[in-house]
Amino acid sequence: MPELPDVEAYLAALRPRVLEQPLEAVRLVSPFLLRSVEPPLTAAHGKRVVELRRVGKRIAFGLEGDLWLVLHLMIAGRLFWRKPGAKPPGKRGLAAFDFPQGTLLLTEAGSKRRASLHAVQGEAGLAEHDRGGAEPLELDLAGFKAQLGLGNHTLKRALTDPRFFSGIGNAYSDEILHRAGLSPVTLTSRLEPEAVEGLFAATQAVLREWTARLCAEAEAAWPEKVTAFRPEMAVHGKFGEPCPVCASPVQRIRYASRETNYCVTCQTGGKLLKDRGISRLLKQDWPRTLE
Repeated sequence: MPELPDVEAYLAALRPRVLEQPLEAVRLVSPFLLRSVEPPLTAAHGKRVVELRRVGKRIAFGLEGDLWLVLHLMIAGRLFWRKPGAKPPGKRGLAAFDFPQGTLLLTEAGSKRRASLHAVQGEAGLAEHDRGGAEPLELDLAGFKAQLGLGNHTLKRALTDPRFFSGIGNAYSDEILHRAGLSPVTLTSRLEPEAVEGLFAATQAVLREWTARLCAEAEAAWPEKVTAFRPEMAVHGKFGEPCPVCASPVQRIRYASRETNYCVTCQTGGKLLKDRGISRLLKQDWPRTLE
């Protein structure tokens, strides 16, 4: 799922192309994409885009008349900029947003249709799509600590809970925890003050670095390949590969469709965390350490 840096990159690419431009029409391919009824989607036709905003992991198009189109890409939704009047591709195409200088195509890989589009009126309607989490890059240390204290959860869950922090998901939480040298299963209530400071610094650094990198790329050329798996990442998606800090093989915890990656040496003091599926299979034979 595109996270804070990825969504900011899309916004950086969209601004010079659609700001102050009229949205001539929205061509829906999949009727399941539109999840709202009032105001009608046709109310957006012909209205000028006056603002672009990130709401968590959503992209919000602000149009004249205080009308907003709120797009959630979910896991597999992606955006592409093509020539005016371009046709959405095959089975992956969900919608086309037509502008004078080009067409924004929305696609979604796979058979499940999870991406969504809402038309809402005013700031009140837009606020209904805000899960309430604080913007991590707008927090100081005290504010960050307060957000962590909203509940006693594992660090992985706390970072990815949209009610705690806005825009952080599976990929960047792995990178943040590795940078901070903290286990993903450590409970927030057990963090020492210096660990909170380290986690805050890592959150700021990782998100700022990746946002700057991806936005710079998006300003040069449209982000054709938005992915959670990037070769420059330290641990996310790197199971079995050497940690860039200590060279220990990166490990993983799998739960449902989500995988958490971490370094045993850098983050857990040499202890292997139990993977639910494999540990059930191995039971008492589950190894405690890499050795």
